[in-house]
Amino acid sequence: MRILIAGGGEVASLLARRLIREGNEITILEEDPARCAHLNEYLDARIVRGSAIGVRSLREAGLADAEMVIAVTSFDSVNLLCCMVAEAESKAKIKVARIRTHEVEHWRHIAAQSGLRIDLIIHPESEIATRLPRVLRVPGVSDIYEFAGGEVKLFGMHVEPGNWVIGKTMEELDRAGPPKNSLIAMIFRGSQVIIPRGPDRIEEGDHVYIVTTATDLDADFAFMGVHAQREVRRVFILGGKQLGIRIAEDLEKQGKQVKLFERDAARCEKIAGILRDTVVVHGDGTDEATLVEENIDGIDAFLALTNDDEDNIIASLLARRLGAKKVVALINRLNYIAMAQRLGIHTTVSPRLAAVDRILQFVRKGRVMSVTTFRQEEAEAIELIAPRGSKYVGKKLRDLHLPHGAIVGAIARADGEVLIPRGDASIEVGDRVIFFALESVVPKLESAFLRDDPERRG
Repeated sequence: MRILIAGGGEVASLLARRLIREGNEITILEEDPARCAHLNEYLDARIVRGSAIGVRSLREAGLADAEMVIAVTSFDSVNLLCCMVAEAESKAKIKVARIRTHEVEHWRHIAAQSGLRIDLIIHPESEIATRLPRVLRVPGVSDIYEFAGGEVKLFGMHVEPGNWVIGKTMEELDRAGPPKNSLIAMIFRGSQVIIPRGPDRIEEGDHVYIVTTATDLDADFAFMGVHAQREVRRVFILGGKQLGIRIAEDLEKQGKQVKLFERDAARCEKIAGILRDTVVVHGDGTDEATLVEENIDGIDAFLALTNDDEDNIIASLLARRLGAKKVVALINRLNYIAMAQRLGIHTTVSPRLAAVDRILQFVRKGRVMSVTTFRQEEAEAIELIAPRGSKYVGKKLRDLHLPHGAIVGAIARADGEVLIPRGDASIEVGDRVIFFALESVVPKLESAFLRDDPERRG
């Protein structure tokens, strides 16, 4: 597929790397000459210097022949105008735009009413706002993802010193009597990613991901030595930008006690006019004295959601030391995520990864239901619908010969049955199948799974 990406930032770079490896022909249109030079050095893509709303630049970048246009510049207006030009100048079947404004729903409506067909308008902050509440009540859990309409859950956790699972192999854990529907799907150990098999052991400091069902989630927490809070009552939020306000509004509706810290006095006044019950503090949330004065000790959650990665990391470390039960840091630079986890900030959220996941889901074949990327795109969870004619349908899992570095984590039947399968289970036509795989094997896995699908041919 010929894909034109407008904007050459980190989201564009991540997307291009993935899409190139999957056999797509990529052109990136970027205005900054230094960024163009960087992209030219590291990507096997055509890099064109120019404006994403310059008609001549878009034509030079091959807009007329593009099958897909993805607009991910830093400016909402540019992304929307780029899609408008694409509507008039190209035959692109799919157009995607990332926008950051809180008026995203208004823009979706305006685009639809005006006849501007944008197939996907991504709002990363909304994706994050949906994910965050799931983990607030569980201090030891880094993230909780949902698949198959929420029937399948995946949670991540850091293996702290003293946890009983340290030193245990997968086989030993299986004999210890875990909930029936559970499976350790991935282990992150330093820079290494392990899709574990029977003899693999869990070590202190590992970051592990466990797949389970919605009904078995709390039982799996207990089995893995994680203790959930009965209720989240007090939450501190650092940062009065769009995401911080959105999370505060959601927590207010749930009756939580929220304090929001913002350095800019004028911004504080504006926020106070938006939020009804949240206490807005004009102060530095990275300052120990300020946090102590505002009674941070024992708060249920501390969310560092500024636009500055360093401030978020520092504030989260400080909050944890001062007694916050749960800390969350927003991280834009993906190379900071693993470092933050090693420092003890086990829950991180990334607007860039959220955008990449949604776009990859859209770019891939029609039977891809969801895509979740982990850390620096080292591993992926991919949810696929099993097509008629696939070589994986009708065989027992032990006989599938999956690519090395991939496992079937869960199967959701069309009739509502959910399985965390073992070797004697099989995949049926129409099943939702959740695979966990090293990023490098995803194209091979997807190709093999969807092979001979008549809907792909037709």
